Parts: sequence; C-alpha cells; structure tokens
Amino acid sequence: MVHPVRNRTQGNTSFSVLWFGQHYHSRKHVVLIWINTQLTVLCYPYVCCVQAQVLYDFTAEPGNNELSVQEGEILTVTNQNVGGGWVEARNSRGNVGLVPEDYIEGVNGNETWTATTWSNNNPFRFSVCYFITACDGDGDCCHVTVGSIYSFDEEWDDDSDDGKSTVGYGGSQMEEGGTMQRGGAHSTMKISLNKFPGFSKTPNPEVYLLTKSVAKGNDKLPIYAGEVGPVWLYPQIQLDCVVADPKKGSKMYGLKSYIEYQITPNTTNRPVNHRYKHFDWLYERLVEKFACALPIPCLPDKQVTGRFEEEFIKMRMERLQGWMSRMCRHPVISNSEVLQLFLNYRDEKEWKLGKRKAEKDEFVGVKIFSTIDPELPELDPGQVEQKYEMYSQFTRSMDNSVKELLAVGHLHWKRCTGPLQKEYRQIGKAFQNLSSVFNTSAYPRESTLTEALSATGKTYEEIAELVAGQPKKDLHFLMETNNEYKGLLGCFPDTIAVHKAAIDKVKEADHLVTMNKISQQDKHIMEKNLSTMSYALQAEMNHFHSNRIYDYNRLMQFYLEEQVKFYETIAEKLKKALGQYTTM
Repeated sequence: MVHPVRNRTQGNTSFSVLWFGQHYHSRKHVVLIWINTQLTVLCYPYVCCVQAQVLYDFTAEPGNNELSVQEGEILTVTNQNVGGGWVEARNSRGNVGLVPEDYIEGVNGNETWTATTWSNNNPFRFSVCYFITACDGDGDCCHVTVGSIYSFDEEWDDDSDDGKSTVGYGGSQMEEGGTMQRGGAHSTMKISLNKFPGFSKTPNPEVYLLTKSVAKGNDKLPIYAGEVGPVWLYPQIQLDCVVADPKKGSKMYGLKSYIEYQITPNTTNRPVNHRYKHFDWLYERLVEKFACALPIPCLPDKQVTGRFEEEFIKMRMERLQGWMSRMCRHPVISNSEVLQLFLNYRDEKEWKLGKRKAEKDEFVGVKIFSTIDPELPELDPGQVEQKYEMYSQFTRSMDNSVKELLAVGHLHWKRCTGPLQKEYRQIGKAFQNLSSVFNTSAYPRESTLTEALSATGKTYEEIAELVAGQPKKDLHFLMETNNEYKGLLGCFPDTIAVHKAAIDKVKEADHLVTMNKISQQDKHIMEKNLSTMSYALQAEMNHFHSNRIYDYNRLMQFYLEEQVKFYETIAEKLKKALGQYTTM
C-alpha cells in the first residue's frame, strides 16, 4: 500500500501526493496523486532544474547513457536522485546523460533539490496527462486526459509518518537539506573518489573507560599469552576466499551498468555475488565496529572513467582479492558476523536482514573494547604508555620507508617504460646503422662482421622490450603489497590516537578523585580498562608483525626470483649475440 507523503485541500478539492519521481521514457517529472477519489499521474517538464558548472573534463563511456562534458561548461541538472554518485544533466545542445556528481557544482546560489524544497518553495502547475488504468511494457499508461490544470501556491501540509518524503527510484529516505539517512546515521550519500582511512576526529575513550560490564558469549573477544606476547584467538581453520569471474550487469532499465564479482569462501565453496557498493558497505561496517582497535585499510579507490575496461576490471579484482584476503586472515574480523554474512548469505532476504542487524550493532567505536577479555594480569599505566610510544614510533618509521620504496618503484617503472627502453632501442639502432655502413665497403670478408653487428642491434632492441615489460612481472607485486601496507599504516595513527587519549584521561584520574568527580573505584576501573585497551593494541601489533614478516619474506623471494630470470634471459641473449663474432 502507498501512503501519502503530502496532503493538501483547496476549496472542495483534496489532493494527496503518493509518490514523486521521474518517468524515464518521457523525460518528464511525475507525481502520483489522489485528486478527490481519483488516482492520477501528473506530469510536468523539468520543473526546478538546477544549473551547475563542470569542474573537470569527463569522457562518457560508450553505451552507458553518460554525457561527455568539459571544464567550465554549464549544465542543467534534470535529476539529482539517480544515486551511486551520479546525476542526470542536460547540456546546452539538448543532450541528456549521466555525469559524476563530484565533477559539478551548483551555480547562482541553487540549493539542493528535494521533494520538500520543491513542493514548499515553488508554486507549480500540473497537467493531468494519464489515468492509471492500464500500462504497457514500457510503463506508459493509457486513458490520457488533456487540458486539466491544477495550481498550488500555498505550502503542503506534512502528514507523513516520519516527516520525510519518498523520492526517486527506490524510495530512499531524505532528511531536510537533501542528505540521505543510512542505518540511522546522518550522512550524505555521496561517493568520494578518494577515500581516507580513520576518523574525522579521535573518538572519546571515556565512553569505554568507565564501563564496568564485559560482553558475554559470542560477542566476547579473548586475548591470550602467546610466544611473542598477547595474541588474539586464532581459528582452527584459516578463512580465505577467491574473488573471480567479474560480469557486467545493468539496472534502471539498462540505464546504469555495474560489475558484479563472484566470491567463494573456502569454508563452504559456495559462491556469492557482490558489486563494489557491497564491498563498500562491508568496509563501512568494519570501520564503524573495529577501527578504534584494529586498522581497517581502505578499499581500492572508486573510479568514474574507464571502469568497464578490461584492464581496470582485472586490476580492481586483484586489489579486492588482496583486501578480502587480508580481512579473512585477521582472527577477529574473519569471525565477525558482518564478514560471515558477506561471504555466506543464501538469499536476498537473509542478506537484507543481516545488513539491518549489522547496522544496529551496539558494540561499535570505543565500545568494541568492552567485548575484549584478556586472560592476563592487569598492566600498570606506565607500561601501557611505554608500549604506545614503541608502536607509534615503529608504525611512523615503517610508513615513511614504505612511501620511499613506492616513490622509488614508481620512478623505476617510468624509467623502464620510458627513457631506459628508448636508450636500449637507440643502442640497437646504432649497431644496425653501423652494420649498414660496413656493408657498403665492398670488402669481400665483411659479411660475418656485418651480420654479427646487425644481430647485436636486434638483440638490444629485444632487450629494450624485455626492460619495458619486466615491471609487470616483478615490480607490480612489490608495489601492490607496499600499497596495501601503506593503507594499513595510514590507519594506525587514528587507532593509536584512541589509546593516547585514553592514557591522558587516566592520568587525570587522581585529579578527578580529588575533585570528587569520580571515586577510587572508578579510577581503578579506568586503569583496568586502559590495560585491556593496551592488550588489544599489543595483540593487534603482534598480528601485524606476524603478517608483515610472512608477506615481505614471500614478496622478496618472488621479486628476486623474477629479477634473476630477467637478467638470465638478457645474459642468454647477449651470449648468443657474442657467439656470432669470429675469434681473431
């Protein structure tokens, strides 16, 4: 049943707006409305469209209903409710298509267009264009009535249940100002092309420090004394999954396309399908729940152009595989309900119910520490601060070293595919030119040398191609792994900052006791909880070090093996060229 989102009475006529959106075939905005007792569809062309200026050039993907635009161009935004980081716009030539919303900005003081601002601030006129009695396969309905005009110059009364109107395709909830609500949180549903890890500000540890209760049962996260110090409880069977088989799908009557990936966990061997936005949802939930205690690296960046090209799809799939493998290898994350849902849901109903449950999770932010139960003696606050300083210094130093290696790697890659390749080609060409000159001498014993020189020239041209192609065989994996660690290390400052804030709060405890703001018992609870936070950080750092040693040992073995093969191939080619010369 459709419930009214706007009611209005004028004279003897009552009006109830049931739905507000856009009809894609006619390119008209549409309102589903009761006029007295008759259900009617009201249509009108491009009312209250927003003018926007293009900030960056954008080239449309062929066959994907996108609109190519240039920087500085003025567009008319015809639909802001497409979703997924896109808007529909019309250029000065009358062409209509989809444009990334981050590529444009409003001009002339235009405000965000929503059903509320549209109906409250703009007198409008409807022409009755359809009666809903029968519709064909394209969604167009018959029994057209022409000439009936309805005008409303006053505000609508809001009789909706929650004070929000339903707009656009899926009926996404909108709050005042046009920002979407998701999972009860007030946040703008806007896809950022560059994601940054961590928090906008350090969460307040006081929420946890004075907590007395500890989670029980499945919510409990134990920490044990291992050979290297405090460690998480590791599962008996290591979780893993394979991200594969990317396929192109479409929605909105083929208006929008997307890539769907098949993810197969090793625990069930039963594949599930997910789009990038589902990975994004998983990332957001993991950050919300664990980021105060665990570093959650970002997903591969969102890309607007070229996202359906084969090379990009392959690269994204590879990076999603790396991200998922890292999540599966973590003993806490791998056992979390949200990751288990992502990998093991059986149908759409189970997926949606699981999402709702995850979005209502109470143990998020600093409250995650209340689920941690270290079976270890309580630490002194001085020991806690010492551990914090040690980890903070190490992660900063490693972050600098990883960035340095990435910078050197990028420079070397550019040299291999640019100047270095060009130099080897020039060497090869120079030898062949010399051979051509020697051929003109008419000296009878010349042929052996000229042929050998020509072969040497060709050898160096082959080496040029080997040099240009080698980074994809070895340097690529070195760069990808270091990019993963750059993402991980970028999360540590925020995670560690939570511990620093907690240490500072506990240092204030004596003063708070003196001021009678807390009791001695409260102070002891704060110190005990700070000890728990420290054990969590130690367990996480021990997990990080264990993975780091494994990853870099395996990575460097692979890199050097490929380097050996590369130089052996070059040596063989040079030996072959050398063998063509006569020993004098």
